[in-house]
This record gives sequence, structure tokens and C-alpha cells, in this order.
Amino acid sequence: MPTIDLNADLGEGFGIYRIPAEAAVLPLVSSANIACGAHAGDPVVMRETVARAVAAGVVIGAHPGYPDREGFGRREIGASPEEIAAMVITQIGALAAVCAAHGATLRYVKPHGALYNRAATDQAAARAIAGAVMAVDPSLMLLGLDGSTMLREAEEIGLAVVREAFVDRAYQADGTLLPRGQPGAVLTDPELVAERALRMLQDHHVVAVDGTRRLLRPESLCTHGDGANPAALLQAVRARLAAAGWSIAPFAT
Repeated sequence: MPTIDLNADLGEGFGIYRIPAEAAVLPLVSSANIACGAHAGDPVVMRETVARAVAAGVVIGAHPGYPDREGFGRREIGASPEEIAAMVITQIGALAAVCAAHGATLRYVKPHGALYNRAATDQAAARAIAGAVMAVDPSLMLLGLDGSTMLREAEEIGLAVVREAFVDRAYQADGTLLPRGQPGAVLTDPELVAERALRMLQDHHVVAVDGTRRLLRPESLCTHGDGANPAALLQAVRARLAAAGWSIAPFAT
């Protein structure tokens, strides 16, 4: 039976604010990308989320982003490669320490939002992220957009990479994600998303917004924990994949 990982961005509350949907999302994924206190999250939320992930048997990854809470890390702030490396190192270290306190091991890194999108095509940013991950722990895997510059840079320095595809985001013809501000960028229909997930795995493609097909080889599928109905999307995806003979398992063990 073929297997596929399901990942989601979690731990993105802070202070007294919590994202209500996260509690329902965590049991439905096999890998959790946990915010590290910059774009979202704080020490208490990080500890809470790691503890829940450990209890659920979910693999933990660091989700570093730009230090831009007001923009939720989704605005490009023009950080230099040196600044990017420093912020990624610091955030990975923070979450790794929380994991250690809970008897867990941090297994991978997935950048967030604007930082992720920038590194998909910007070689300097991609190199800074890959180098930062390598400097912290060469055994960490880097989870990123299939076909991205970031994954190519990571492979060049010897990091293990994991290719992901987004079941709830629209793609452009070049394989990058359609910016969130544009109509149709975020997909919310559970049945549409579920069928799309299956096509990504079995037909190895996604239909871009211009109607062209983009080749994909995903090892993980992502949905967003802060969406309108993330649990419903994940339940539909799991049901559709199970009916087609797929099982859910983390890419890292």
C-alpha cells in the first residue's frame, strides 16, 4: 500500500489567542510544522503544541518565518541573506529546545509564508536557509515546494529534502503558488481538494490557474491549519486517499 505524509502549519496562536481549528487538525496529520515565535507562536504556545504533537504521535518540524506578526509572516520584508540565516538558526534552536524538554526530537524544517515563497525562486535566500539548517543540525530534513530553488540549494550542500504539494492552494504555471491576495488562491471545497490531492499523487500533476499542467512528485501534502475549514478538508482528503488505496504515514520516523 503506498503511503503519503500530511502536514499542516500549527502553533500559530500567541498570548491569549489560539486558533480554534488546530485541535481538530492535529490528529488528522502525520507531520506538524510548528511556528517558532516569529511570525506567530510564543514560548507557551510552542510548549502546548509540541506536547499535543507528542501525545498524538505526530512528527515535529520547525516552521520559521519572518518576524512580522502584524502581517503573519506573509509580507516580504526584504531581509538580507545574513538576516535570514540568523532568524532561521534562532527559531530552529528555540523549537529544538522545546522538543528536548518534552522528550521529542525535531526532525525537519519548513519555512513559512513570504520567506518560503521567496526561497522558492531566490537563490540567495534559498542558500541562506539551507546553510542555516545545516549549521544547526545536518540530520534535519528540509520540507519545501516541489521543484523549488530552495530544495535544489539544500541538495547541493547535502541536506535531505522532502518535496511537498499544496492541496488547498492554487498554482501558477511556473510551479509557484498564486499569491493569496488574488482570487482563487485558497481552495476551500473539501471534495475538490480531496480529488486534487489524489491527482497529485496518482497522476503526478496539478492544473495551474492558466490551465496548464505542472509535474509534481510530492512526498508530503500540505493543508493550512488557519483556513476556514481545515479539519473538513483533511477528513475529505484522508477518505479519498484511503478509498484509492493510500495510507497516511510521516516522511520522517
